[in-house]
Amino acid sequence: MIRLDKLLGHSGYGTRKEIKSLCKSGDVTVNGEIVRDSSVKVDEGATVIVAGEKVEYEAVSYLMLHKPAGVVSATQDSRVRTVLDILPSRYAASRVAPVGRLDIDTTGLLLLSNDGTWAHKVISPKKHVPKVYEAQVEGVIPADVGERFAAGIVLEDGVECLPARAEKTAEGRLQITVCEGKFHQVKRMCSVVGLTVTSLHRSRIGGLALDKNLQAGEYRKLTKEEIALPLLSTEDL
Repeated sequence: MIRLDKLLGHSGYGTRKEIKSLCKSGDVTVNGEIVRDSSVKVDEGATVIVAGEKVEYEAVSYLMLHKPAGVVSATQDSRVRTVLDILPSRYAASRVAPVGRLDIDTTGLLLLSNDGTWAHKVISPKKHVPKVYEAQVEGVIPADVGERFAAGIVLEDGVECLPARAEKTAEGRLQITVCEGKFHQVKRMCSVVGLTVTSLHRSRIGGLALDKNLQAGEYRKLTKEEIALPLLSTEDL
């Protein structure tokens, strides 16, 4: 059971004061009955209608977004659009946040959730969850690029990266797999071996690949089976 005002607030229908007023106006029904008291407890699976619109309540959300270029992986930013601006407002109200981050010009798979424990497992380097990127690069790809990434790249500022994978997939293209998420990590790793990344796209996290049916800027919910896939480590795959 959950308080009606909490359910509606979680679903993006305003503050507790606004929801109280909404209920008093008679615009809220629960299982077909008008409810004027916003403090009553209702079943989480109840059919709640607000002004003729069915409320889509989710206690916990797990989303896959095909992040486009030009938006930041943040919940709010006064200067540029964020990934939350792409989603319906109910997700911001329920405190859904990006799981990790992609640079503003990087595209591809971005997970979002309000399950903090799950999110921590996905992004923690200790969990060894692989993140796979497709990189377009300028410069001559070294013949030993795979060995150098596997040995652990030391960035120009002295920061040591965990062992990673780098495989040439075409002329000027690399598939890079890392298990951590340092600031601009893939671009900085490539710079160490003499390459400049001109475009970067994340295609996979753990055992979960970006849905090919999602266009840039589109999202969908993860299925129950998919929720466990981003938690798969390199040892599991």
